[in-house]
Amino acid sequence: MDPPNSSMARLDLDVDLGFALFFFFVLCLFLLVTIVRCAQMVLDPYSAISVTMYQEEQTEE
Repeated sequence: MDPPNSSMARLDLDVDLGFALFFFFVLCLFLLVTIVRCAQMVLDPYSAISVTMYQEEQTEE
């Protein structure tokens, strides 16, 4: 019987690690975008409201 090919076992591990790192970096990117968006809303909350909605709200009163 042939001994197990260590290069194939290492290749499988690297593919799994690659997928894990890819999704980790995508998750970190999403987190960074979310943090920036939340910081923008905290600094200037009225810019998040569209002008037409604000004008409609003012005319109803």
